[in-house]
Amino acid sequence: MIRILVDADACPVKDEVYRVAERHGARVSIVSNSHFRVPLLPWIERVVVSDGFDAADDWIAEAADQDCVVITADILLADRCLKSGAVVLAPNGRPFTAASIGGAIATRAIMADLRAGGDQLGGPPPFGKTDRSRFLQSLDAALVRLARNR
Repeated sequence: MIRILVDADACPVKDEVYRVAERHGARVSIVSNSHFRVPLLPWIERVVVSDGFDAADDWIAEAADQDCVVITADILLADRCLKSGAVVLAPNGRPFTAASIGGAIATRAIMADLRAGGDQLGGPPPFGKTDRSRFLQSLDAALVRLARNR
């Protein structure tokens, strides 16, 4: 069975995940450190992990495999899941791939160094309709590909 694992803390596309998953018959695991309200449907699982550092990431990375789509904005978690064979999408619909993850990790490290040095950096642009639309298209395409490759 195809599964969608959602790094739910601060994920702006949970409702979209539910809609696309239902259409494709995929199971969904909403993983977080705190209690989230999720629809009471048999194919949606709420997973509340301890509040330990990276507990949600660890759960997702251990559960990820070649039959999963992982939704996360966390670059290091994306890297771990790619190594498990999972398809990984950011909430804005941009895929993390083996070819792109190295550059994303390097950029993350540079930005962390700049922030540590006191530089004032702006955050990502606001999440918009275009991001939501791209995410819906990317998730649908990923689920179609996974189903075809089974």
